[in-house]
Amino acid sequence: MKLVSLFTGAGGLDLGFEKAGFEIIWANEFDKTIWDTFQTNFPHTKLDKRNITDIKPCEIPTADGFIGGPPCQSWSEAGAGRGINDSRGQLFHDYIRLLKNKKPKFFLAENVSGILHPKHSEAFLNIIKDFKKAGYDVSYELLNANDFDVPQDRNRVIIVGYRKDIKKKFKFPEPQNYKPVLKDAIWDLRKAKPAKDGNKTNGENNLKISNHEYMNGGFSTIYMSRNRVRSWNEPSFTIQAGGRHAPIHPQAPKMLLVSKNKRVFVSGQEKKYRRLSVRECARIQTFPDDFIFKYTNIADGYKMVGNAVPVNLAKHIAQKIMADFS
Repeated sequence: MKLVSLFTGAGGLDLGFEKAGFEIIWANEFDKTIWDTFQTNFPHTKLDKRNITDIKPCEIPTADGFIGGPPCQSWSEAGAGRGINDSRGQLFHDYIRLLKNKKPKFFLAENVSGILHPKHSEAFLNIIKDFKKAGYDVSYELLNANDFDVPQDRNRVIIVGYRKDIKKKFKFPEPQNYKPVLKDAIWDLRKAKPAKDGNKTNGENNLKISNHEYMNGGFSTIYMSRNRVRSWNEPSFTIQAGGRHAPIHPQAPKMLLVSKNKRVFVSGQEKKYRRLSVRECARIQTFPDDFIFKYTNIADGYKMVGNAVPVNLAKHIAQKIMADFS
């Protein structure tokens, strides 16, 4: 089955669907810092680099399905949370505009859990109504990626629609029995390198394992207000799109609470407190090691990894969709 990918990013969703047997024939991504990464890892997929608002339906090839996650910052509980009042939040409408015209057999859209916050409830329900008006039977659910072979706690809203004439409604896969932990993902990785001055990359030729380098720099008072260490036998905290917010490597002991909203590193153990490397974050997002992230500024590496849909989560959902259409 052939797919069109919108708001593609680095391609975590795309890779998960490929692993389930789908073919990505066309993708759209406006952020130029991502283009090299996507084209390196998906050399046979046509990448459209325009703003989605400029794309006409006739410029998109016919496909069996649409997949993609419109930008989530507008709906994030950690951000300003402007939702549909933010231009990025309104990009859902462009997804629906193209979907309504092309009418593929199914679609999948992904977003942060904050989209279900009561302050966004009216806007979210209107989005669901618009998907239905476009001709789809719609299902949505809040999933934790840790239930689907991903070694992190990561809550995301998944929306799936089947075209009404197919007369079938998507049912989400059941959670897996085993919940993977950090030891499953990154135990075997060798010692990471710190980024170069200015948090620039060491370069592919200077790393034994691609992207296995971590961001330098201090930790903000906001960062130090919470424990940022999960142990080896726990799933990771959510991998975020900013390197400065990356979790601490599990070699370090848990941070100590010294007063309200203030934690410190354990005295004498300070050298153990480093951020997870880009590759470690990618492993936690279930990207394989041969998936190479291209960047000069290490912050762009963290951004691409953190914004992606975990590959294994995407694969589980894709396998269910594939079975429904087989």
